[in-house]
Amino acid sequence: MGRITASRKQLVGDPKHGSLLASKFINCMMWDGKKSVTQAVFYRALDEIGKKITDAEPIEVFTQAVENVKPNIEVRSKRVGGASYQVPMQVNKIRQQSLAIRWLLMACREKKGRPMHEKLAHELLAAYNREGTAMTRRENVHRMAEANKAFAHFAW
Repeated sequence: MGRITASRKQLVGDPKHGSLLASKFINCMMWDGKKSVTQAVFYRALDEIGKKITDAEPIEVFTQAVENVKPNIEVRSKRVGGASYQVPMQVNKIRQQSLAIRWLLMACREKKGRPMHEKLAHELLAAYNREGTAMTRRENVHRMAEANKAFAHFAW
């Protein structure tokens, strides 16, 4: 498996909203240990969202966006008698969250030519409205799982 960190035990809420999810997101977005820079980017993105959406709090938009991107089911490779099958499996809560965060950040980093806070605000708004690159990714994962439902009996 991947590297296991104790970050979940140590995680404290972010300074502005006290949200554990926001804190986790900031940690995942951070490069070279520059947390203050990353926090600034994150909060500017939330400000952008606040300008565009008036009926909901920006942090709620962010939370809902991550919630929307979380996959319920994914395919895992399983070797059975010399053949590899793509077996659909349930995704546990922690993996759902980390996949959602990873996909949102990947979607932002793929886009070029705009400041990160703009890209992040745009992607979060898109995910909040159930569209955008990260949502497409989720739909593809679900579609793969649906297509390989015939191999579900290999999941044990």
